[in-house]
Amino acid sequence: MPKTLVHTCVRVVDPEASQRFYELLGFEERGRLNFESAYNVYLGLPDDGDRLELTVNVGRTEPYDLGEGYNHVAVTLDDLDATLAALAEIGVQPERPPYRPGGRDDLPRIAFVADPDGYRIELIEGGAFRTPQDGPHPSTTV
Repeated sequence: MPKTLVHTCVRVVDPEASQRFYELLGFEERGRLNFESAYNVYLGLPDDGDRLELTVNVGRTEPYDLGEGYNHVAVTLDDLDATLAALAEIGVQPERPPYRPGGRDDLPRIAFVADPDGYRIELIEGGAFRTPQDGPHPSTTV
């Protein structure tokens, strides 16, 4: 039975641009792992594990097809507005201005941005995020 989520892997074309992007979100490089035709850069947040793996396939220049199943990775941060301002300096804009999902006042403000390879990242304002405890969705009841 699993005990720990170790990391999420995303394939990137420009590792330097990707690393700059994630460092603006508070990630720091933790290590690298080299293979014959690829390498991984491992990133983590302070006081947490190496949760993000950037995989670089050497020689790849075309963007990856992200498919329709992937949606986003979520991270919390102390100051959403300051983070968006820092991201704007490297040309990253949110999909739309910060908002509370579903107009619910019991949820923190969020914004979605795309990393250099187009992966969506949800930015959640505030420290620790507690998963909401709603009941079943009305569409699932008989």
